Amino acid sequence: KGKCPEDGWDESTIELFLHELAIMDSNNFLGNCGVGEREGRVVSGLVARRHYRLIHGIGRSGDISAVQPKAAGSSLLNKLTNSVVLDVIKLAGVRTVTSCFVVPMATGMSLTLCFLTLRHKRPKAKYIIWPRIDQKSCFKSMITAGFEPVVIENVLEGDELRTDLEAVETKIKALGAENILCVHSTTSCFAPRVPDRLEELAVICANYDIPHIVNNAYGLQSSKCMHLIQQGARVGRIDAFVQSLDKNFMVPVGGAIIAGFNESFIQEISKMYPGRASASPSLDVLITLLSLGTSGYKKLLKERKEMFSYLSCELKKLADNHNERLLDTPHNPISLAMSLKNLDETNDAAVTQLGSMLFTRQVSGARVVPCGSVQTVNNYTFKGFMSHANDYPCAYLNAASAIGIKKQDVDVFLKRLDKCLKTFRKEAKQEKCINGISDSNAAPEQLED
Repeated sequence: KGKCPEDGWDESTIELFLHELAIMDSNNFLGNCGVGEREGRVVSGLVARRHYRLIHGIGRSGDISAVQPKAAGSSLLNKLTNSVVLDVIKLAGVRTVTSCFVVPMATGMSLTLCFLTLRHKRPKAKYIIWPRIDQKSCFKSMITAGFEPVVIENVLEGDELRTDLEAVETKIKALGAENILCVHSTTSCFAPRVPDRLEELAVICANYDIPHIVNNAYGLQSSKCMHLIQQGARVGRIDAFVQSLDKNFMVPVGGAIIAGFNESFIQEISKMYPGRASASPSLDVLITLLSLGTSGYKKLLKERKEMFSYLSCELKKLADNHNERLLDTPHNPISLAMSLKNLDETNDAAVTQLGSMLFTRQVSGARVVPCGSVQTVNNYTFKGFMSHANDYPCAYLNAASAIGIKKQDVDVFLKRLDKCLKTFRKEAKQEKCINGISDSNAAPEQLED
């Protein structure tokens, strides 16, 4: 049926299935006589076993989705993976998606492939409208494709950084719709940045006949992000949305899914990929989804959502204990931010030092964002880099509840963060005490007291 099974398979069944696919590839035929330059020869048995002897990769020189006659098993693997992944995207909330394919590149290069495909449709266009998000790979994806990013600064609403729709439309009118390749929006992001206003952007794109590409990097695991994409496609225009394999399916880095609502456009993107491609990302995600089944994946999505609520509640308690606050970012369903205002006011270097302390205590993934840092990326200078704004009101710390997170991860993180913050408070108190004594004109007996 080409769908993800409801109940996961056991490992021996999956291995039997993969071996059956592998014996359909010509390099595994007993009497095969190969006289070409690419015959699926592998000198190392360890390498061959690692890939289940599926050596030919996927696609043909002109189309990553095409069937390769001498690699029937690998081609079937590719078709099945794309079909199963499409089923899971629908399960996750984008029910009207019509087509997708797994590409052996991470999210940034997959976005680049989308932009290069649009170039043939819009030869005059040289600009990409991009609501600012301080993450290098999505910014570089536009530069690598040869386009000029037009950065739209976010607007501050309470604690949240949200899409400036008026600025987007003003810029479209100023540049001319025909000169704009697309709007490049984002769903999954670090708080206090929240997902872009996808529905409104989709309507703007439809009104001005401008393509719309969505960076949905780790949004597939969030029902809210997927709902935004579904609604955007319903009321306006979304041409493609791109998500990472590793972030959403817990497989090694190196693959992404390009999906959309117009099958012919998604096929155009797949044909833009030059040459054949590695089957490893497809193999990894197929094995994972066969072992989980839809019931297993739904369970992971449910647990992630529960852990988000737990992390939010416990981080708020910790923030209150340290006279800080959990920033109010209700539109971000994955990432949270806690202010570090007191730490920042005490010592300029304390905020970045906290990040180092957490890392050396084996806390990974927490981002500490100081005020006012400046960074240049491909000759573009971003003020307040990492905070998604030129002047965010305070320094802060990020923590995310991503798929696969456990209660133990949250508890250990909070315990170690609490200990680090207490260390800073103790040092600040001692320093204040010393300064108070040195500045004092008190009598010796008072100092002794």
